[in-house]
Amino acid sequence: MAALLLILPVQALAEEVTLLALGDSLTAGYGLPTESGFVPQLQDWLRAQGEDVTIVNAGVSGDTTAGGLSRVEWSLTPGIDAMIVTLGGNDVLRGTDPASTRKNLDGILDVADKRGLPVLLIGLYASKNYGADFKASFDRVHPEVAEAHGALYEPNFFQGLAGDSSDPSAYRQFMQADGIHPNAEGVRRIVARIGPRVQELIRRTE
Repeated sequence: MAALLLILPVQALAEEVTLLALGDSLTAGYGLPTESGFVPQLQDWLRAQGEDVTIVNAGVSGDTTAGGLSRVEWSLTPGIDAMIVTLGGNDVLRGTDPASTRKNLDGILDVADKRGLPVLLIGLYASKNYGADFKASFDRVHPEVAEAHGALYEPNFFQGLAGDSSDPSAYRQFMQADGIHPNAEGVRRIVARIGPRVQELIRRTE
């Protein structure tokens, strides 16, 4: 019995999962109290579902896919079991060639692949500001990169705000004054949508 008691804590410790959330201001929790940001709310949601998980917040406001690629190697510290990637919004805001966005995301997932780490790639849709061709090219990047790497894929970070509605007024109440970043209630809704996908990611670490 004593031997069993000595073994149990080690087994419990081994079951804990550590995720890296690599992203931009949406991941960092821009404009919100720390506890209301995406990573803390997602971690709380997962733990409420019984998941033994810790999420490392590697969100940097203003970051692009190029920035994410430049820091993914050292962000994936020992002990990281899987990675969530939410990058691309600032590429759109800067009018970055979708081919460059694709190359950068592909490089980020290459790093994860080489380390044997499962990934959840969270996409978003481009606005029409740069024309239909740009939008069509960008909107293909995330799903195609995810498919090429066998990664889990969530189509749109903001999907939880208004479901399938394309009417901006349907989710305006869940955004901060800048119209770009979600408020605390918006993050709660986003987490409720994305949380089950992260649970799938956790299952891939087992």
